Amino acid sequence: MHILVVGLNYRTAPVEIREQFTLAADYLPAALKELKDTKSILECVVVSTCNRTEIYAVVDRVHLCGHYIRGFIEKWFHVSREEFNKHLYILEHQKAIDHLFHVTCGLDSMVIGETQILGQVKDAFLLAQEVKTTGMIFNMLFKQAITLAKRAHAETAIGENAVSVSYAAVELGKRIFGSFANKTVLIIGAGKMSELTAKHLHANGVEQILVTNRTVERAVELADKFNGKAGFFEELLEDLVSADIVISSTGSSEMVLTKEQVQSVLHKRKSRPLFMIDIAVPRDLDPSISELSNVFLYNIDDLEAIVDSNLAERSQEAAKIEVMITDEIKAYELWYKTLAVSPVIQALQTKTNLIHQETMDSLVKKLPDLDEREVKIIHKLTKSIVNQILRDPILRIKEMSAERHADEALDLFAKIFALEELLVEQDLTEAAADNEAVNNQKAGKEEHPLRLALQGQQLLAGS
Repeated sequence: MHILVVGLNYRTAPVEIREQFTLAADYLPAALKELKDTKSILECVVVSTCNRTEIYAVVDRVHLCGHYIRGFIEKWFHVSREEFNKHLYILEHQKAIDHLFHVTCGLDSMVIGETQILGQVKDAFLLAQEVKTTGMIFNMLFKQAITLAKRAHAETAIGENAVSVSYAAVELGKRIFGSFANKTVLIIGAGKMSELTAKHLHANGVEQILVTNRTVERAVELADKFNGKAGFFEELLEDLVSADIVISSTGSSEMVLTKEQVQSVLHKRKSRPLFMIDIAVPRDLDPSISELSNVFLYNIDDLEAIVDSNLAERSQEAAKIEVMITDEIKAYELWYKTLAVSPVIQALQTKTNLIHQETMDSLVKKLPDLDEREVKIIHKLTKSIVNQILRDPILRIKEMSAERHADEALDLFAKIFALEELLVEQDLTEAAADNEAVNNQKAGKEEHPLRLALQGQQLLAGS
């Protein structure tokens, strides 16, 4: 059992590459199911944002699965692997776990500490759960990562003076104009990114906000939140005449504005400069628009310089979160390693329960005059004695199961308490269910706990 991350992000691939691998929400369930059906993949989650597309997978063979996942990427996105291989990164085992925690906490984002990625990872995980592509490992790991990210933002100041790609777009506008006073901003799109953009613009003094969207009701809803004005998408070129700044963020798979469309309205603007910021992936605005006179076009990669200016202020808070991540990884490793001890503890508890029950049955036969209340009291007291005796050995074997020679410790523990025969019987009883679980994992059912327990050391040992 291994954990694997295969992906590309804003560090490894420019926007023109990333936009080819964007997964629209409508297609994500189908992609997850097809990925899950890929050979050797037992669990999977796909995180797709404007800055990254990452496949998280629990696999049974690490090296071959990297090949299988690249094959899935090639088939699904219709892009040859020769075109994307150099932009791809593959992380294995602890590096993959560490990466997930960093991504979810916002430490791997273009804008360090941004909170939007937390919601995106959470949504990706919940969708994967819904379509049954997660199991025991990712149900534990992703919940842990999401909980950690929430705690990190609550207990540190990394989220103060909130920044995001939309905020960086607004900062760029401020640098260009100095002030938003008497400026008209046109927002194309009415999704989450557009709402964040409108929020930042309004907070920075913009009074004239125009919102246009293919669904006019959503445009009206967003414009009303900030005392703006909604327009029909068909009237986009007319709105372009009055706009000083255009910020576009739609989910369109095609260009929203072409060079020819923008050029057709320039004479009506009477040489007024037009600043256009494209924060969509895939891009909304034709890159050749930048060739037009008095038109200044920026895309999402151009925002990186603005983002960099925030890094110094947030680095100290990020260091605190790094410590939290280290502790969280240790907690996960302990949880994973102690899965192997579960069958042994279960066997011990089964054996002591049988001994206790046989003793109580013998006692009742030898002392037939005991009433029901007396039997209950004796049962409770003797059971308490058994539990107290077992408490320390169980605690010790859990601790030892997380150490280097865990297998030897488990074998010795089983011999000391004479559990070998019971463990063999337990293995035989569970064998059918265990084999079925391997097949069911490919059919979208959750992995049987025993199989994971018996393989508990493999992931972290890297075998």
